[in-house]
Amino acid sequence: MAFQTEFEFTLPKGYVDEYGSLHRSGTMRLATAADEILPMKDPRVQQNPAYLTVILLARVIIKLGEVQSINPKVIEGLFSSDLAFLQDFYRRINGDGRTVLKTICPKCEYEFEVEVAGSGEV
Repeated sequence: MAFQTEFEFTLPKGYVDEYGSLHRSGTMRLATAADEILPMKDPRVQQNPAYLTVILLARVIIKLGEVQSINPKVIEGLFSSDLAFLQDFYRRINGDGRTVLKTICPKCEYEFEVEVAGSGEV
């Protein structure tokens, strides 16, 4: 069994390119240490630490519809709901692959965990 390093996704809204074409399907690869470390040297990240997300996603998204080159400008052009989706997707595939919510039964107050599937996952 081969180790999976690439994961498909479908954006909730989709990226609209400069020609008005909508791109929703994509592929994200697992991040390397360099993906997380090297962007810290980028002046845009040094001026605004929140920009790390933009550069990081531009590095790990290897396909987005028919877009030829995934770069920070493409990530900047995403709708905020798609950016939030990709951040969650990144955490899921680079963590243990699970999103678990802790919850409490409103009747008996028993505490338990529920695993939730992310929207748009293939």
